[in-house]
Amino acid sequence: MEFIRGILAILWKDLAAEARSKELVSAMLVFSLLAIIVFNFALELDKEARASVSAGVLWVTFIFAGTLGLNRSLAMEQDRGSLEGLLLTPVDRSVIYLGKLAGNLVLMLVVEIIVIPIFALLFKTPLFHWGIAVTLLLGTLGYAAVGTLLATMAVQTRAREVMLPILLLPIAIPLLLAAVKATAGFLDPRIPLNEITPYLNLLIVYDVIFLAVAVMVFDYVVEE
Repeated sequence: MEFIRGILAILWKDLAAEARSKELVSAMLVFSLLAIIVFNFALELDKEARASVSAGVLWVTFIFAGTLGLNRSLAMEQDRGSLEGLLLTPVDRSVIYLGKLAGNLVLMLVVEIIVIPIFALLFKTPLFHWGIAVTLLLGTLGYAAVGTLLATMAVQTRAREVMLPILLLPIAIPLLLAAVKATAGFLDPRIPLNEITPYLNLLIVYDVIFLAVAVMVFDYVVEE
């Protein structure tokens, strides 16, 4: 019970701080909207071609917006000196990691929920599908799990804005490919579910493995 309470306390702290400043959500949202508007005007394609690239454009937008949010969330903790305060609290280090992960995940999902209707309108793509929702949840969870750990490492370096994408994007390639393939599959009604299921399974395996690894090594990361 104390474990869950500690996670919720950190999550509440992050959400309350963001509700006051609105710094992360506004930055991620502006970046996402600019990206999809630029892609919309740059890709002057017919309806069929536009549908074929929608999944890739959607995930590129979310991945880069998520990287921006992950970087800033840990950087603000470091700049305010609150990261050291968190590490001094009498809780297991995995509680700190899971609390920060939960906060990052919620903020990323909020941005995605706002952006998806605008994306669907501009690209004329039907994104309101249970399979796409599951894919977005699994993909965002995996990206936030790896990104929270690596952002904690990168925030200790001088070039933290550059270091996180360099560390994170190569590791996230399997996740991104599976998410794009699954999203594209759900967008195409001709593709049966059994052809999409392997990509969903890959997302689940990726999430479980990297979440478990991050929980185990977070203590060593913050000590370094």
